[in-house]
Amino acid sequence: MRKVLVTGGAGYIGSHVVKQLGQAGYEVVIVDNLTTGREKSVLNGRLIKADIGDVAAMDRILSEHSFFACLHFAGSISVTESVSNPLKYYENNVVNSLKLLNLCKKYGINKFIFSSTAAVYGNPENGICTEETTISPINPYGHTKVQTEQMINDLASSDNNFKFVILRYFNVAGASIDGKIGQAGPVATHLIKIASQVVAGMRDKIEVFGNDYETRDGTCIRDYIHIEDLADAHVESLKYLEQGNESVTVNCGYGEGFSVEEVLKEMRIATNHPIPSVISNRRAGDAAILIAKAQKIKDTIGWTPKHNNLALICKTASEWEKKLLKDGY
Repeated sequence: MRKVLVTGGAGYIGSHVVKQLGQAGYEVVIVDNLTTGREKSVLNGRLIKADIGDVAAMDRILSEHSFFACLHFAGSISVTESVSNPLKYYENNVVNSLKLLNLCKKYGINKFIFSSTAAVYGNPENGICTEETTISPINPYGHTKVQTEQMINDLASSDNNFKFVILRYFNVAGASIDGKIGQAGPVATHLIKIASQVVAGMRDKIEVFGNDYETRDGTCIRDYIHIEDLADAHVESLKYLEQGNESVTVNCGYGEGFSVEEVLKEMRIATNHPIPSVISNRRAGDAAILIAKAQKIKDTIGWTPKHNNLALICKTASEWEKKLLKDGY
């Protein structure tokens, strides 16, 4: 059984990937400091509570295991917080990634999968992003991901044995189809999670941040991808690297966009809840439209999405939120 290191594997995306890695037969070791991760969400493998910025602790962990690959999820992810506290993001996302890459090089871990973001594209002219779209982030979060991507590319250029897949996520949402895991924690910054909290009775309304964008209804448009499909993209990426293929950077999305108002409409239908909303000011760092062109991941890695359904995303997210509230965070 081949052993993989997963950083941030107790978090929302990481835990779903860990679950699928276990199902695919990999031996998984998870490193997470549990500041935002949730121990109960780790359904496969061995969880070690540690911070990837702690070089001594990480060195010890890597020396005790023979990892052939690393999947790197650990980092800070809120656009809004990155604007108000940028240095935290450079520390968590860039400095700690550098430390991790140094250790991967030291211990010969030469297959690397990185959790990146559509925020690297900033606010593209028509909102449509191919992998060749100009990199032009408009917030510190996006800047930190660009810098980490560059480090990974530069390491690969200096070492022919080091191969990577960089996955640029669009808007990830929903929960596992079996209802066992989802986006945990009461603090929410993403639309479908917040709407789910309204459905669960944790909030009385949802704020819509701006309705004066140049979009079909004035609200921001995003490409929403189900968490199960995104997790599968990571497993397929790992298999791709195991087969000796070349490094690649790909978008992860469905290639279609929904506005905030369209998502809320779908959420109301899926949950039979009114979900009251109020219009607030725009948030700093938000792009008007971000939609993926995601053909490259299908052509190179062979990924085939199975859950491209906004109603399913809304349904699984809201059911998970109710379960969380019932069982306790």
